Amino acid sequence: MSADARPDLDSIINRTRTSRFQILVIALCVAVIVFDGFDTLSISFAAPGIAAAWHISPSSFGLVFSIGLFGGLVGAICAGVVADRIGRKPTLVITVLVFGVVSLATPFADSTTSLSLIRFVTGIGVGGALPGAIAIAVEYAPRRTRAAAAAVTFCGIPLGAVLGSVLAARLIPRYGWGSIFTVGGVLPLLLVPFIVVFLPESIRFLSLRRDDATIAKLLARMGVGEEAEPAQAEIRTEVGPRRPSVWSLFTEGRALGTTLLSVALFLTLLMASFLVSWIPTLAIRAGIGTSAAILAVASLNIGGVLGSLVISKLSRRRAPGVVVGLSYALGAVAIACVGQAGTSGSWLLGAAFVAGFLAIGSQMCTISLVATYYHTRLRATGVGWAVGCGRVGGIIGPVIGGWLIGASVSMGAVFVIAGLVCVACAVTVLAIGRLVLCAPTDGTAANAAPTS
Repeated sequence: MSADARPDLDSIINRTRTSRFQILVIALCVAVIVFDGFDTLSISFAAPGIAAAWHISPSSFGLVFSIGLFGGLVGAICAGVVADRIGRKPTLVITVLVFGVVSLATPFADSTTSLSLIRFVTGIGVGGALPGAIAIAVEYAPRRTRAAAAAVTFCGIPLGAVLGSVLAARLIPRYGWGSIFTVGGVLPLLLVPFIVVFLPESIRFLSLRRDDATIAKLLARMGVGEEAEPAQAEIRTEVGPRRPSVWSLFTEGRALGTTLLSVALFLTLLMASFLVSWIPTLAIRAGIGTSAAILAVASLNIGGVLGSLVISKLSRRRAPGVVVGLSYALGAVAIACVGQAGTSGSWLLGAAFVAGFLAIGSQMCTISLVATYYHTRLRATGVGWAVGCGRVGGIIGPVIGGWLIGASVSMGAVFVIAGLVCVACAVTVLAIGRLVLCAPTDGTAANAAPTS
């Protein structure tokens, strides 16, 4: 059989329904990202308690928030390249171990300096886990559901935030701020054995390594028994750069797509980190109770999870750039409404939910565009780079919030500024839809638009 006549993995996987094995793979990846989100945002829940215990101003936590996100930037970019070279699974196991162990050390911090160092190392772990987990989930999904798989996996971050905010509201008042980090360290460490035993290496990465025997076994577990035997010799090998690097993301017609996707992630994570980091502090300062202030983050992220499912489904039926861009634009209005809560906890929870549904839900769909834009050899590198650019925005967001709080800017004005960032997200994603998704180059962008 000629090379061109050989079936590729996409054509084989796309002919079958999603199996229980594939669902298990995606579920394990989601679990990793849930604990990733939990550990990333736990410092936001603990900050008011730490500030009270150490007798320092809440505005001084801008650097602590940002240094953890800077660690995430380093981890995402480095782990993305490593995952494309040595494998997604080993990289994932190492990074989960890192953020689990270091989270357990967080309660022993006794100054903002030691806390910042610990958060930096934690950030390396949580940022490094993202590219591998998203790449594995996407590469086990059929093409028709690949974008949805990426969005659902990335939903682990707001789910982790919901879990963290609910636990923080119960644990911190009773056991102190350190309790949330103890839980955040134990849970991912308990997950590691399940990853080692049940999570396979990416089937498309194995194709790059021409490990046909393992591929045949995995196809059989996916219910493609009739394809498994001939797969050993007949599956066409994936193509792409021999040694993936960040530079490869800007070659062969990918420069515009990479640039716009990077800007989109920068802006959307700036907005999200701003909201998640400072909603509790601003709400408490406005006179809303501590529990309602913390639960507002849960409301924001529950809305984000539900919104991502709805927006993702709509984007499969319509132009994804238009659907996601318009959702960002409406989300900007909802974010501005959060600042009008006054002392009403009910208003805060409701406005946060709508803002999450539209703005954070759009964020989940934006990462799916990144994950489906690149082919297998560059997928983890591309996701890592985009998430790294997003982390830059995540670093800047809390710093801007700290500056605004220090300058005594009103709560309403603060959230109007956040809404303007969301408007910029809308413009960027609309440009992606017009300039990138409608003009595929080198076969990479052709998969960017979700298909039904």
